[in-house]
Amino acid sequence: MSESTITEPKTTAAPHHSFFSRLYTGTGAFEVVGKRRIYYIITAVIILISLASILFRGFTLGIDFEGGSKVQFPAGDGISTTQVEDVYSTAIGSEPVSVQTVGSGGSKTFQIRSEALDLDQVNTLQKALFDAFQPRDGNGVPNINEISTSDVSETWGGQITRKALIALAVFLVLVTAYIALRYERGMAAAALAALFFDMVVTAGFYSLVGFEVTPATVIGLLTILGFSLYDSVVVFDKVEENTRGVLHLNKRTYAEQANLAINQTLMRSINTTLIGVLPVVGLMVIAVWLLGVGTLKDLALVQLVGMIVGAYSSIFFATPLLVSIKERWGPVAAHTKKVLARREAAVHGTPKAATAGTSVAGSGSTVTITKATPSASGPTDRTTARSPRPGARPTGKRHKKRH
Repeated sequence: MSESTITEPKTTAAPHHSFFSRLYTGTGAFEVVGKRRIYYIITAVIILISLASILFRGFTLGIDFEGGSKVQFPAGDGISTTQVEDVYSTAIGSEPVSVQTVGSGGSKTFQIRSEALDLDQVNTLQKALFDAFQPRDGNGVPNINEISTSDVSETWGGQITRKALIALAVFLVLVTAYIALRYERGMAAAALAALFFDMVVTAGFYSLVGFEVTPATVIGLLTILGFSLYDSVVVFDKVEENTRGVLHLNKRTYAEQANLAINQTLMRSINTTLIGVLPVVGLMVIAVWLLGVGTLKDLALVQLVGMIVGAYSSIFFATPLLVSIKERWGPVAAHTKKVLARREAAVHGTPKAATAGTSVAGSGSTVTITKATPSASGPTDRTTARSPRPGARPTGKRHKKRH
């Protein structure tokens, strides 16, 4: 009588997904919340550098904020900004604040910004510039009237600053009220902290690099706050969805569900930032290389810096800060302690396993099937002894209670 053989099916290895595939599907297992102390340190260092630069270096304020005079005239061929600076210094006896070219081709002009000039200084400068460069009108005839001057009062820049601060205050109040009502107070606090980080770092970048602050810079700063808030709300919405009912489960903590939300929205944040940055880069190219419009350049520059900073803060600062706030007190803190205590007990338990020595012949080899039996000393489900993988989604399976 021949012995029947049973062929054990071969287990296939789990398919290996590439980094970009895991990033796109939200299962990249990027541990952000669990390593939030590292990101807190990075964030604190960035803020300290920005504040130090603002306090010790200050800002390069444009003529709209400091007041002064602005002189413009058509740029001829072969004329450089250095030559214009030399003529200005010889005529006035001091250095100009800045000399730059605006526009391109036939519409290219020089723009001189200086401290306030009186009438005699303006006439002297006009004559010196006309003698040196012979600016021509539309008919190609040299004309001193092509050299235009205008004065800007510093009070106008003060009015812009005051109105910008009022707009910022109203914006923050509305944002706080909306997030507190739509979500919760912890999310409102984290969103405001992220907005503060974005403003300080963007301002610090301008101070550190020495970019000129103009009214367009202030407008752009208010614009990026909306972008940063949008990115944070997208992540918070996913956090709220993942953590709904988490206090009634014992497998995952609030922090792990929040980290899962970051993984699931990470690709969306990257795509949103890239889609927002590319038009801004195009605007900078058009403004600087083709049109030479300083206002567009200033507006695009602050938006570029703010979008990058806002994407960082929404992922690596706002959400981890939310988790820290929630775990400080309240039901989330109690639930986290309960889940971690349960895992600790599972780790130190000594589950026993019984081996069913059933030998099954097949393909010239013997297969031993091992079965685990329950033990009173600890649970047999080894997945309870460790935290879930950061990018892994919940299985949704529930175990029936044993009576």
